[in-house]
Amino acid sequence: MGSAVQAQQSVKDNLSERERKFLTFSLGGEEYGIEILQIKEIIGMMPITSVPRTPQFFKGVINLRGKVIPVVDLRLRFGMEEKGYTPQTCIVVVEVNKEGCTETIGVVVDAVSEVVNIKPEETEDPPTFGNMVDTEFISAMAKTDGGVKILLDIHKVLGIDDGDGTGMHVETCEPG
Repeated sequence: MGSAVQAQQSVKDNLSERERKFLTFSLGGEEYGIEILQIKEIIGMMPITSVPRTPQFFKGVINLRGKVIPVVDLRLRFGMEEKGYTPQTCIVVVEVNKEGCTETIGVVVDAVSEVVNIKPEETEDPPTFGNMVDTEFISAMAKTDGGVKILLDIHKVLGIDDGDGTGMHVETCEPG
């Protein structure tokens, strides 16, 4: 069993040494990125059905080709001011894995920018702000031409890995 764990770690190390692709998008005037491997598709805004007694950032559910998908507004998840949706506003449909299941969740963003290649040497760990600011959801900061893109750990953004009641937990999921 030890060799299987070592092999998995070797694959992880090899992946972390290579250039990775990120879908970048804007939110409140800042640029963010999610690793492209977690993106299922990008869709325009569509009617969202509200679900009672859910956190404010949980906008509701959509019917995406016959499948009910929960939708989170990232502005509200990050504690930003709510903003009306524009023609550029879209839903990024992500797939996250938890305990052998794949969960599909829609994430509302202000506008999608582009897909960028980011090399490991172009990234840094997020700065530490002490206990004042939670940066747990940031996987890295990408240094780009004259700026910085915040690379997100979508599992932690959505609270997939925690049981504190602030994240998303979908009871039904597809075996991954």
